Amino acid sequence: MATEALQTVRVIGAPTDYGANRRGVDMGPSAIRYAGLAAQLERAGVAVADGGDVPAPRAEERDPSVETFAAGRARFLRETREVTIRVADRVEGALATADLPIVLGGDHSVAIGSVTGSARDADVGVVWFDAHADCNTPETSPTGNVHGMPLAAVLGVGAFADVEWATADGLRADNVAIVGLRDVDERERDAIEESGVTAFTMADIDTRGLTNVVDDAVDVATDGTDGVHVSLDLDWLDPREAPGVGTPVRGGVTYREAHSALERVAGRDCLRSLDLVEVNPILDERNETAELAAELASSALGRRIL
Repeated sequence: MATEALQTVRVIGAPTDYGANRRGVDMGPSAIRYAGLAAQLERAGVAVADGGDVPAPRAEERDPSVETFAAGRARFLRETREVTIRVADRVEGALATADLPIVLGGDHSVAIGSVTGSARDADVGVVWFDAHADCNTPETSPTGNVHGMPLAAVLGVGAFADVEWATADGLRADNVAIVGLRDVDERERDAIEESGVTAFTMADIDTRGLTNVVDDAVDVATDGTDGVHVSLDLDWLDPREAPGVGTPVRGGVTYREAHSALERVAGRDCLRSLDLVEVNPILDERNETAELAAELASSALGRRIL
């Protein structure tokens, strides 16, 4: 009897560190790999091909003040564009060979590349696990950090409306669900309400239970789409579970809730692409946040207890 070929996961590193004042997330891809990502994924029953890292300019070698928008602030935008295009091309290439791409950040701006690449020649939905909305634009951002803008970018909001490299053609706002919000800027609240994006806060999880919320989020993302991109910011978890992140916010999900959420995604057989971002080894304790990222990737790919 012929043996059924294993699904192949293509790992793509994006070692960026353009989005925060607390340096270190550029080492995230190495930390996640060192934490046993390949072994965790193999336990989920998939084959692993590591494509290495995309070239990423070092933040300290570039001028963060360069702005290409007429209005607003966007630090390291030129560098973000370079990396975004490279990541998008790698993601598209993986999907073209029927591999499932996993992008390792780096700061959350790398999701611009993972989403746009996944949405080339396909209609995709997005489930965005994050403490933050990431819906700022250069006009609304209080910091100019692009890691707070990737969702606005891929949806073509504000100054991103005419930015071809940042906008995901195969993505509609009504196929986007954010899960676990608990730190949202005032102008982002208005942006979410006006956008058509579905947002679930931690209060929704407290009231309705995590599995119900995640099921609803996946329903949003799968409605009329070819598959789902999951963007997982490790600050979605409570800092007691994931201390090695740049922008921790108390009151996040627990270790078991996080695994349950990714298991629900896997159970729907809808995953098209995945990114794991904002792991900062400098701030971590015994690499446990990177280890958790590797474990959660395994759960997203279908690993079960029994």
